[in-house]
Amino acid sequence: MTWEKTTNGILIRATPHFLDDRSDVEAGRFVWAYQIEIENRSAQQVQLLNRYWRITDANGRAEEIFGQGVVGEQPVLAPAATYRYTSGAPLMTPSGLMEGYYEMQSETGEPFRALIPLFSLDSPHDTASKH
Repeated sequence: MTWEKTTNGILIRATPHFLDDRSDVEAGRFVWAYQIEIENRSAQQVQLLNRYWRITDANGRAEEIFGQGVVGEQPVLAPAATYRYTSGAPLMTPSGLMEGYYEMQSETGEPFRALIPLFSLDSPHDTASKH
């Protein structure tokens, strides 16, 4: 499933995938990869400067991550350009949620936040959501 959200002309799509081969169910380690696609639908060039993530597991424990750029880059997107990257997230529960934002800057120097849609991390091991 893909989630998307548009803020100030910046469309962000998030697509998570559970990684069974990297997870260890008995040890309580569940791992997801997620692909992010950032599409600049605005009329200005923008640059992604920083990221903020809030990752919440099924028990309500939240971890906040703030850092420079994404995957070691601070991409610049011209109008109509798209930037994609893949990263990952481990949890100690078989499901969880992720959300956040990117701190962006327009070509005129205006800072703004591009919101990342709330998306769920679901694994086949999440028996709580199955009936």
